[in-house]
Amino acid sequence: MPDSVPAFDTVIRNGRVATAADVFSCDIGIRDGRIAALGEGLAGRQGIDAAGKWVLPGGIDSHVHISQPSGEGIMMADDFASATRSAALGGNTTVLPFCMQESGASLRSAVGAYHAKAEGECYVDVSFHLIITDPSESVLGQELPALVADGYPSFKVFMTYEGLALADRQILEVMEVARQTRALVMVHAENYDIIRFLTDRLERGGRTAPRFHAASRPVIAEREATSRAISLAELSDVPLMVVHVSNREAMEEIRRAQAKGLKILGETCPQYLVLTASDLDGLNMEGAKYVCSPPPRDTASQEACWEGLQQGVFATFSSDHCPFRYDDPQGKLTPKGRTSFRWVPNGIPGVGARLPILFSEGVVKGRIDINRFVAVTATNHAKIYGLYPKKGTIAVGADADIAIWDPALTRTLTHAAIQDGSDYTPYEGMEITGWPVLTMVRGRVVAQDGVLTGAKGFGQFVPRAL
Repeated sequence: MPDSVPAFDTVIRNGRVATAADVFSCDIGIRDGRIAALGEGLAGRQGIDAAGKWVLPGGIDSHVHISQPSGEGIMMADDFASATRSAALGGNTTVLPFCMQESGASLRSAVGAYHAKAEGECYVDVSFHLIITDPSESVLGQELPALVADGYPSFKVFMTYEGLALADRQILEVMEVARQTRALVMVHAENYDIIRFLTDRLERGGRTAPRFHAASRPVIAEREATSRAISLAELSDVPLMVVHVSNREAMEEIRRAQAKGLKILGETCPQYLVLTASDLDGLNMEGAKYVCSPPPRDTASQEACWEGLQQGVFATFSSDHCPFRYDDPQGKLTPKGRTSFRWVPNGIPGVGARLPILFSEGVVKGRIDINRFVAVTATNHAKIYGLYPKKGTIAVGADADIAIWDPALTRTLTHAAIQDGSDYTPYEGMEITGWPVLTMVRGRVVAQDGVLTGAKGFGQFVPRAL
């Protein structure tokens, strides 16, 4: 190759690079969408100066809900364009939404429907989990094994919610398929009967405002279901991911299982680090903005969730992005929701806020170091869900999925900065230090300085294998 021809399409220079294991300074040479070299004095057709900034693997958010059916008269706020736009602006390069099987329908048809929704719409790369609501013989015996082989090796089961909750026997049957196919089961662990009992009692007493959502889903409901799910996984001899853990008691169940040598994984989310149940106390229906499950707890629970991240009990930090508009009769202000917290759409937006919150509250404030940040926001997601080493790290041969962070940039977190499809963020007004100023997906800059620069449809579907 003549000396006048640059060796790389793009070179990122002068930054401080961090992976889950190391911190070092070097140039990053990118060719054909992949990291082709780490070195010094690399030459490229274009250069990006990252002086004074962190150069990190792009975030992977492995727990998001996009364009998901949410009940009669209720509409989720994000389609794939708006959700992945917000993801890109927040430093993410891959998201893993769920394909939810509707009652009586096949899993294969659900997968096809979600691919149709995502086709040509995404700014970042996507892969899909499956939600199993009807584990029929054909689903368990035919569809699930075939879908795992086709690149969907993770599926979620619910222990609560009308129309979603599976009985223990059904969960065991799903786990048996997971064991046979080497797939990963994810579980939403809350005791449905406890929640129904308390909800009925609260409503009989006229306690129907949004703040009573938290009272209807106490820690014991999450702790008991977590313990039971772990027992079912131990019996089945399968790995299990317990998602969106909110408190110490559930976290300790996971820690004990890990100490026994069981392959039990845990995840927590921003709402459990910076929100509390008191946020649901807003006047009128303002508290509905914070209705999610499990609900935010208290400051002691926040500290427990930080401990879980610091000590590795939680392998991943995800958003559980589940957005509804607030000022909308198809969202949080649905007429039925005004009659009882039971009917308030359950979920909050967060895909664009996840990384800035953890960087500011975790890295900047000294709760976690930069390597742990990379691990719980990118690398562990890639390893657990079958994307590594293509995604989740900065290494030769990996996709050039990179986020450049200015650790000194201070911003007030607003919905205008997040730019998802909702009309609010539950984190409005938080003072943030450290912000992603450039997001690159497979070598292409898709967001820079708060402006979306990528093309809709550039994001690709990524099949996975465990």
